[in-house]
Amino acid sequence: MAQTDQDAPDLSLAVSANGIEEATEQEKNVWQEDWVKYNGRIYTYNKDIMTFLIMGIDKKSDAVEVAEGQNGGQADALFLVVADPHEKEIKIISINRNTMAMIDFYDENGVYKTTGLGQICVQHGFGNGMEESCEYQKKAVQSLFYDLPIHGYAAVNMSAIATINDAVGGVDVVVLDDVTAKDKTLVKGNAVHLMGESAFWYVKYRNTRIFGSADTRLERQKQYLKAFVAKTKEAVKKDPSVALTLYNDIRAQMVTDISADEVVYLASTLIDYRFEEGNLYSLKGETVKGEKYEEFYADEDALYQMIIEVFYEEVEPEENGT
Repeated sequence: MAQTDQDAPDLSLAVSANGIEEATEQEKNVWQEDWVKYNGRIYTYNKDIMTFLIMGIDKKSDAVEVAEGQNGGQADALFLVVADPHEKEIKIISINRNTMAMIDFYDENGVYKTTGLGQICVQHGFGNGMEESCEYQKKAVQSLFYDLPIHGYAAVNMSAIATINDAVGGVDVVVLDDVTAKDKTLVKGNAVHLMGESAFWYVKYRNTRIFGSADTRLERQKQYLKAFVAKTKEAVKKDPSVALTLYNDIRAQMVTDISADEVVYLASTLIDYRFEEGNLYSLKGETVKGEKYEEFYADEDALYQMIIEVFYEEVEPEENGT
């Protein structure tokens, strides 16, 4: 895992956030640099929290270096996995692939052109398909979350989904929307046990001719992820070597700055962390039809509130001077 340059998010970068308040004169006497006052309460960033960026890359192959330019593969799935050692909880934030964010644009030769508004998923595609692409994508996500510290990343090609799924014995879901174009068993409303290619298509497929297909696919991905995390915890409890075996099995289809030793440590540590219904978050906002593609615009106030809820802790009155 790489060291982060940020100690805490820079919430002064927020475009807007209803509820932000100035500290009182009494509070200013004890005010600390990473404190923020929101809706009458004072919060501090949880510096012990660990945040990981998980990317699902739109490639059905091993991870290989490509010429710098625009062929690194889009990040069709983006999740922040947050491990909170204070509360012993895992929280996951899903990010719509079409979220409009500030990204760096490069030409077909990999030469930087400009920074501007674009779908966040395309940022990975501008790099070389390996660490460079991951760093580009990490930077874009950090920027969206006001320079949030991110402690590690894993970019997994979609071709690895079946392997990952089957390693924990498959996942049970009730099909949220019809995917029979790719798998006849994936009928809306059916209770299915996903194995192999069925898991791949359930997580990957979307009908681009239907408006909002990225949104409905994201709901499937969130549903799948919730069930997968539960099955993974069960599998690791039965056999602690599962995490390392899985890491090695998909290594060729993955780019990560998390080492095998770190995976073993994280698996042994996080196995006892809670992951419940309320621990799965999504960016709130609106999907609209852009000039060419769908565009998702995050609700800035809701984003700010979610960052406070997930990454910050309330400062006790005896500490904040009130």
